[in-house]
Amino acid sequence: MRAFLDASRGSNRKKKCYLQTGLPQNKLLTYILVADLEKDHTYFPDVISAMPRKTASTAAPRLALPDGDKTAMDESQPEAIHLSEALISLGHVRHNAREVKAAVGKACAVMAIVKANGYGHGANEVATALCGEGITAFGVANINEAVSLRNQMRMLNTPAPTSPASILAFASPLAGQLESYVKHEIELTLGDFKSMRTAELIAAKFGRKISVHLKIDTGMGRLGVQPRDAMTLATAIEASPHLDLKAIYTHFASSGDDKTFTRHQLKEYLSLVREFEHLHHRRVVKHAANSGAVISDRTTHLDMVRPGVLLYGYTPSSKLKTSLDLRPAMQLQSRITFVKQIEKGTSVSYGRKWTAKRRTGIATVSIGYADGVHRSLSGLTKVSVRGRLYPQVGAVTMDQLMIDIGTDERISAGDTAVLFGWTGDGGTVAPSLNHLAERSGTIGYELLCAVSPRVKRVFID
Repeated sequence: MRAFLDASRGSNRKKKCYLQTGLPQNKLLTYILVADLEKDHTYFPDVISAMPRKTASTAAPRLALPDGDKTAMDESQPEAIHLSEALISLGHVRHNAREVKAAVGKACAVMAIVKANGYGHGANEVATALCGEGITAFGVANINEAVSLRNQMRMLNTPAPTSPASILAFASPLAGQLESYVKHEIELTLGDFKSMRTAELIAAKFGRKISVHLKIDTGMGRLGVQPRDAMTLATAIEASPHLDLKAIYTHFASSGDDKTFTRHQLKEYLSLVREFEHLHHRRVVKHAANSGAVISDRTTHLDMVRPGVLLYGYTPSSKLKTSLDLRPAMQLQSRITFVKQIEKGTSVSYGRKWTAKRRTGIATVSIGYADGVHRSLSGLTKVSVRGRLYPQVGAVTMDQLMIDIGTDERISAGDTAVLFGWTGDGGTVAPSLNHLAERSGTIGYELLCAVSPRVKRVFID
């Protein structure tokens, strides 16, 4: 330590690299010493006492490099480049919403599904954009997502402070969550008697009413009351002084693929709802249609529809066709960070599953399965760079994947590589999300939701 002190005093060595604190240079030694001497203050009390105390306004320390070093960080430096980005077109989201609204007609309301962070697109941003299209009903997965969305809307006064949006949480509630429904005005899914009784007690405690959507399980087998018990539960909710039965709904298990079963579900559901409305001499909001039903069967539209993936520019599967002019709302892209030439017979990536059949160029793209590109896509997809599609080769790794660029000498580190979206760099159509989903044995929903938080969302209009 003494040698360090002697070397620092009266020399220029301390200027080479230090934590920039905004203090004069003659104070730097104090900070350097304190870092080493905090545990040994008995021997250096003068140094410790000289240490300025941290205050709330103290700026975070910043690494400064030697004088004249052009890489030194300062306030004028641009923000670091994000290697992987998901471009989110809110303009496309709004366009898709208008397409859905036109398809279902003015008499039918739209509940926009923004669960799972808006299918990976950003729930707050998507909901705010859709409020501008006159959509004021939103569906989310659970109470946590609902409260987050409600808080965001309160901050933005969206859609308006006098007419707050309705937010339905689809999950069956746990007893400990019910107070949040009351406090944040979240609409409640009920499908069993125990939850109903607990919800009534909690609402009575606050002297408030909870808006309820009764869910009937007509064939999904996931949540909801069984049809044989539906009328009894609906009547019990109707009789509860602190529960307001706003809607009765169901969910289709295979709306885009099995029209016979969908019609069976619809028939059973409507029979029960009409029985309730006849018995109690009033109407409730009826909703059943998810994205598949919206585009495949108009008889399912009823009072309200619940489009999800349609809003983000896709049909539930590539087999399900639609006349709607849907525009993909997300473009997943990354940067090439390395380019090299390899010889014939050279293998690429883990497991050596791919070997070059000729001398070729390999470009490494800074995106992998930790970012949302499924490892199951290894060797099955193409990537768009500079207006052309190039095959991905070898196993997709956690943080990177490789593409075979052949003899194309235009490609270099820093170029943008598009994984899927609306257009490739240079105008080439990007790989289709649903096509990628089919190749990897999954659905487009999963690929959208898989885009991880470390991929920066960039919102464009």
